Amino acid sequence: MHYSKLKISADATSKLRSLRQRTGITPNLLCRMAIMTSLEEGALGGTAIPDEEGSEFNAYTLTGEYGALFAALLRWVEEGQSPETPLSNEELLNRLRGHIHRGVGTLSVRAKSPVDILRLVPAAA
Repeated sequence: MHYSKLKISADATSKLRSLRQRTGITPNLLCRMAIMTSLEEGALGGTAIPDEEGSEFNAYTLTGEYGALFAALLRWVEEGQSPETPLSNEELLNRLRGHIHRGVGTLSVRAKSPVDILRLVPAAA
C-alpha cells in the first residue's frame, strides 16, 4: 500500500479535535488507535466510503515506522488469510480511511479522558 498523503473524513476530523481536547493525545496517534480499534471489529464489508473533506496526513505522520505493519493488518482483515483477488492500492486506501472513520467514531464514544484510553489497552500489553 503506497501513498504519500491521506485525507480523512470531515466527521472524523471533527471527532479527532474533540478527542484531542479531552485526552491530550495528538490526532496521528489517535488515528493509529482508531485503525486498530476498527480492525478488531473486522472487515468494513459494504460500508460506504467516507468523504475526503477533512484533515490530511503524511504517510509517515499517520503510521510512523509501522506503515508496513498497518498495511499487512489491513490486508489480512480486509482480504482474509488467502485472498482470491487482492484489493488494489486505491481500494486499500479507501478501506484505511474507512477504518479510521469507524475507529474514530468508536473512540469518540469510549474515550472521555486519558484514563479511558488506557482502559482500551489490554492488561497483558
